[in-house]
This record gives sequence, structure tokens and C-alpha cells, in this order.
Amino acid sequence: MSQTPSAILVVGPSWVGDMVMAQTLFSELRRQYPDCAIDVLAPAWCRPLLSRMPEVRDALALPFDHGDLKLGERRALGKSLRGKYQQSYVLPNSLKSALVPWAAKIPARIGWRGEMRYGLLNDVRALDKERYPLMVQRFVALALPEDAPVPALESITAPHLQVSDDSRNTAMAVHNLNLERPVLGLCPGAEFGPAKRWPEQHYAAVAQHWIERGGQVWIFGSGKDQPVADAIVQALENGADEHAVVLAGTTSLEQAVDLLSATMAVVSNDSGLMHIAAALKRPLVAVYGSTSPGFTPPLGDRVAVVRLGLDCSPCFKRECPLGHLNCLRQLPPGKVIDALGLLVGDE
Repeated sequence: MSQTPSAILVVGPSWVGDMVMAQTLFSELRRQYPDCAIDVLAPAWCRPLLSRMPEVRDALALPFDHGDLKLGERRALGKSLRGKYQQSYVLPNSLKSALVPWAAKIPARIGWRGEMRYGLLNDVRALDKERYPLMVQRFVALALPEDAPVPALESITAPHLQVSDDSRNTAMAVHNLNLERPVLGLCPGAEFGPAKRWPEQHYAAVAQHWIERGGQVWIFGSGKDQPVADAIVQALENGADEHAVVLAGTTSLEQAVDLLSATMAVVSNDSGLMHIAAALKRPLVAVYGSTSPGFTPPLGDRVAVVRLGLDCSPCFKRECPLGHLNCLRQLPPGKVIDALGLLVGDE
């Protein structure tokens, strides 16, 4: 770009994990333009994540439901932003995601080629998926010249959410939690579908092991994950359930981020919470079944990926097309317990 921008608008993704990984782009933009303001246009639920990213000045709520076109409303929103930004990066590949920067008449509008967005974007990149295998490479590459080398993973600043002591302590007080015993966070859900979910009895075995060694367990997730979380607690034996807390369905995203920052370690399916835990620099065991860490791996120095790598996986399906879910059912708790021991030590 010939002119140094004073303000940049990023149209962010709509999935938790993708938004966490988008911080790699914000970091690259901050590196190139240290004094530039970076605002992110995204669904309102993203604010708890964006407010914990030091590169972001403001989170602008996108007042539309997922899938809504609402051409007139998007054009009006764009008009209200005219004259405020010199560059825009559009991370989703949909046509509608490019409408606001176009209506805002932002001079440079950059994104990957998607749904017939010529004219809406004026710097349209052709995505070679083999050249850019990782999502974070695709995000960061948009901030670089089109002919630049593919950004190496080790050169990319990993996501790094920041939580204040005050917000963490407030969240703990609201949920009547303490750190008298070391906390293992469990994230047994996955919004994408059941083919990403390690069985609850396996999570229970990991929880039992942790509690018997003097720890406590906090189980995170949305309201949809509450039955699974309850089943994990019900499977605990010998009074271990006294040291397990179900937070699934009881916390806001903001509180979940703050409470995850208080854990000693986390075990998670491939999910948005997995990426949050990695961005909080928690020791993390990530359990993979139907998906692959080759596209959106959790980024961190203390991350262990555990998977069986069966011939039928990754299938990237919401439900197991073969009906057995062996990629997760046959992955024993002992592999996760061993990985935890290597990350945080085991007596």
C-alpha cells in the first residue's frame, strides 16, 4: 500500500476459533503500522474476544443475523463509516461480508476471491489452498504484497488474549470458585457437530485422574453442552464429583475466557474454546477425530495434539458417516493423561 493508513477496518469471521486466529492478522497490521487504529466489524458476541486483543481499538457490532443479506441496512452502515478508514480487510469469503467496506468507500478493500466480489473488493487475491495450508497463513498473507513469500508459521505472532486480574477475580467470585486446588479445564463440546466430540466417559476418566491427584475440574461449554458436562460429573467415583464444577451453560463468553485463564491446564475437543485456551497460553491437550490439525491447529508453546489418525479420518463431517466414531471412541483416556503429564508434570 502506498499510503500509511491511520485507521483500518477488518470484517471479522463469525466463528469463535476463527476470530481468535484472526488476531494473527491484527498483529501483522500492528507490526507494519504501529500507530494505526484497527477496528473490527463482527457479530456482537465477538466483543469479549476483541476486547482482550491489545491490537484492536474497537469492536463494531454487525447488527445482522448470520445469513441475512439486508442489502439496504448494510449499505446504510457502510455510509455511516465513510471517511473513517483507508484500508479494509474482509476475512469471510461471502459477498455480503464485502458490502459494508464497499458502501463505506474505503480506498483499499482486500480479500480472497469469494462469491463474485469483483468491484466490492479492489484487491482480490486468488487463494491457492496448497500454498497456504493454514488459516493463519491465509489471514496474514492478506496484509502482505500479493507476490510475497508464504508467511512461515514461526514468523506469525500467535494469538495472545490478555485477561486482567480484576476481570478474572470477578468471574471467579460470580461463580463461587477458588484456586485452592489446581484447576483442569475440560471443554467437551463442539458446535460443529458430534463427530468432533470425544466421549464423555473418556473425559470423566481424565477428570477422575486429575482429582485423585489433588486437583479440581471446571467443565466449560454452551448450554448445549450442559448434558454432556453433567454426564461427566455423574460418572465420577469416590466423591470426586465434589471437586468438579459444571460451568457449561452458566457463563457468558467473557466469563469463560476469564475463567479459562485461571486453569493450570485444559483438555478440549477441536473447538472455539480450544483456540481460546491456546491463546491464553494454557497448557493444552487438543483431541482430534473427524478434523485435522493441519488447517486450524491450536497455536502455542505448550500444546499437545492427540489423535489416532485412522484411515477414515479426517472426514470433516458433522456426524460419523460410518456410524462408529472410532476415531474418538477408540482414543483412550490414557493417551490424554500421558500428554497432560508431559505438559504439567505428573507425580
